[in-house]
Amino acid sequence: MSNGYSLRASVIGTLIRTKRPDVPMRVALRNTAAVVLPLALGLALGYPQVGIGIAAGALDTMFSDQPGPYQQRLNRLFLAALAAGAASLVGFLIGDWVGPMSVACAVCGFFGGLLVVFGPDIARVGMTSMLLLVITAATPTDLRGALAGGALIFSGGMLLALFSIAAWPLQRYRPERMALAAVYRGLAVLARKPQQDGEAPGLTDAMDALQVTLLGRHHARGRAMEAFRVLLELAERIRLELIAMAVLETSRDGMGEMFRNDAARVLIATADALDAAEPPQRAERALATLQASERALLAGGTAVGLGAHIQALSGQLAAVVRNTNWAGSRGEERAQRAETTLPETLRSASALSTLRANLTPGSVAFRHAVRCAVVLTLAFAISRYYALPHGYWLPMTAAIVLRPDFAATFNFGLLRVVGTILGLMLTTLVLRLTPDVVWAHIAVMGVLCVIFRYLAGAHYGIAVAALTGTVVVLLSFEGVDPFNAMSDRVLNTALGSALALLAYLLWPTWERHRARSALSDMLCAYADYLEALVAPADSRTRYEVRAATRTARTNAQASLDRMLAEPGTPAVLSELAETLYANGNRLARTAMALESLIDAGEVPEAWPGVGAFIHEASIALRAQGGALTRGEPIAMPVGLREHQRALVDALARHKDREFVEAVSRLTDRLTDNVDTIAHVVNRRSTAPA
Repeated sequence: MSNGYSLRASVIGTLIRTKRPDVPMRVALRNTAAVVLPLALGLALGYPQVGIGIAAGALDTMFSDQPGPYQQRLNRLFLAALAAGAASLVGFLIGDWVGPMSVACAVCGFFGGLLVVFGPDIARVGMTSMLLLVITAATPTDLRGALAGGALIFSGGMLLALFSIAAWPLQRYRPERMALAAVYRGLAVLARKPQQDGEAPGLTDAMDALQVTLLGRHHARGRAMEAFRVLLELAERIRLELIAMAVLETSRDGMGEMFRNDAARVLIATADALDAAEPPQRAERALATLQASERALLAGGTAVGLGAHIQALSGQLAAVVRNTNWAGSRGEERAQRAETTLPETLRSASALSTLRANLTPGSVAFRHAVRCAVVLTLAFAISRYYALPHGYWLPMTAAIVLRPDFAATFNFGLLRVVGTILGLMLTTLVLRLTPDVVWAHIAVMGVLCVIFRYLAGAHYGIAVAALTGTVVVLLSFEGVDPFNAMSDRVLNTALGSALALLAYLLWPTWERHRARSALSDMLCAYADYLEALVAPADSRTRYEVRAATRTARTNAQASLDRMLAEPGTPAVLSELAETLYANGNRLARTAMALESLIDAGEVPEAWPGVGAFIHEASIALRAQGGALTRGEPIAMPVGLREHQRALVDALARHKDREFVEAVSRLTDRLTDNVDTIAHVVNRRSTAPA
């Protein structure tokens, strides 16, 4: 009964769940312009095939127009356009021959599916190749026609790329500035509402996005990048200072509240200046007010521990304002040229090494690649063997629906079928109500294309309905009757979705068997973070370790989300995994608060004793991560609590009472964190896998 209810609830949730659109309307409009304008020009000038080819290329590559540095965006769109053009060339050339096309489907499906190892952006390139291969195979032609068709589709992708980077000379570094502005707004929230664990709505996600934008592959290069990287470093340090102030503000007299509010105003003004790419004049005025508050607080006898953090934060905010003046193309000439290499922990292996490492049946990417190859080939063969009308919709749907995890495959398949039916009905109705003239149909297609691009991340079913209508109208310009073959398209869509789901069920890669490893990696990353505080390491090394910790946390969260969406996941396993993830995050925030005690200046004299305790906690945590991978119980860290009490007793005569009280609270939290995780790991070892 519960399983049936769970499945029914999952289906209903899939159909009605709507997220906030993650695509700016300007992106949807420029992508639509790249599709509609060449089509309209081609029809107007008497070259409809040219317009249709370019429009098809732009339509198939538009999802590679993702946020990021302009160079990264251009590289991604070029790869997508090149893959689309090459796949189209092959499809046009050998589409008549079932045998060679089946081999091409297998090869394209395998290597296109394997691209998931490089992330969703590159995975879209693989999916685009599969789509264009089977679509163009439906209209085979000679070598000259194939070259022309492939070139037109490639041109459509490059036209979309041109539209995407059209503002490059005028808005250079805009993605970097936007990412930084989001982080500094999050820091302003933290300044106004201090929390000892450093949490602020959206701040962690914004930091993750900023890390990828500034330090990821294909990041922008130029003199202004020095200022951006400095601002990234300062954001990390400001967060630690705000945590430290929250830890040390034990009294209720609001001693640092005025200063924190002034800091928030500086941070907001900085974010606004980054948004507008203007000199931070308002931030400079806010900084002057903050420095006046600093002098007043220090003159009034602020506690020594808190005063050090106030001074450090004031200096960091001054550096923020100074570097904001350089952060952009207008201030680029004022910044010294600097090309900072990526930290070792963030460097990516070569593409060839990454692919080679995943050529094993134990790899999720390998299994997905095999499924893609088999499903695409089988779907193509079925469509040809049975001579299905509009049969290319069958392999096309299978390629779109099949995902590396069950939950996404199921959801995409269900929404694909529902969206196709709604799209065909909607398009039929709209076209019957629309004047039967070319320009009216182009307008309908433009509206549907905008809806598809804008809502694809919000509700895939609605987006598919709009996409179906877009494709039907586009094909009508090629002579395909939009009012016929509705049942054929629905049947092929349903068969393609069912085939993708069946392939996953026959050779699954259940996330519940992999989530344990992802959570173990997260715990070991947290242990690395603790270990960096023992000596402690220099601030640069600690920054790199924090970055690696964020990556491990993000991977664990993604794995947990996939596992929770799978059918048949035992409730006890879901509860334990969620508990472990939540307690791991608590521990990470405790570690950040501990780091804040040593980040303002010299390491306290009493820190070696604190470091020894942190080292012991790190060893226990790493052992827990290993036990989680092996599925074995682990002995509870019985001595950790006794050692924490001994540490507090040893610090009792230390003159800096605020430091002692902070260490007492934080080491107590750390002990509780480690003990709790040990309990969860032991429960996990007896839970079903």
